[in-house]
Amino acid sequence: MPNIHITIVSDTVCPWCYIGKKRLERAISLYHAAHPSTTPTDTFTTDWRPFYLNPDPTRLSVDKTANMVARFGAERTHMIQSRLAAAGAAEGISFKFGGKTGYTRDSHRVIQLGKERGGGRLQTRVVEELFKAYFENERDISDRGVLVEAAVGAGLEEGEVRGWLEGEGGGETVDREVRESVRRGISGVPYFMVQGGHRVEGAEGPEAFLEVFERVRAAVGEEEGEDV
Repeated sequence: MPNIHITIVSDTVCPWCYIGKKRLERAISLYHAAHPSTTPTDTFTTDWRPFYLNPDPTRLSVDKTANMVARFGAERTHMIQSRLAAAGAAEGISFKFGGKTGYTRDSHRVIQLGKERGGGRLQTRVVEELFKAYFENERDISDRGVLVEAAVGAGLEEGEVRGWLEGEGGGETVDREVRESVRRGISGVPYFMVQGGHRVEGAEGPEAFLEVFERVRAAVGEEEGEDV
């Protein structure tokens, strides 16, 4: 079976994107468990694409919880955080709600650097480090020092990351990909495109991904004239 490619549209301050990432990974593990004989040949690759939940480039970093209270009110904020804490715990995520939130363009530029230097695997490691920093360690990922730490933790070279951020490295690509997603009608994240034609929108459970993987597997088997 050929590789299954998954394009993921995401923002680095989107909690459901972090949950969706974990659920996707669980679905891939479940798929391999269901088809152990094809594990060496059934491979998965990912490509992370940027999205801005708040596209205002003049936005300054603000307290994360205070920002939520201003938008939703105290009672609804408590409900949202409780729901996220429960959903995150089920995926091994320890959500914390302190720290600051800000404009995410630079974080997406660092993710792009990961892609350019090490393809999808390194890009995904950068995404993971950013999610952990923001959601579990209460770090401000609009701060370039925090971005450098996360990128180095993922395996990038510190000097290169600093130079990338001080310049405009990856900025044109990030801006273009954000515009492309908006033109395609994507208005919320996470948004997953599997093998170019199968969509999974939102942080669906592993079963939603598994259903798509099985459809892709069946289609490939029909093309190759094999039993699946």
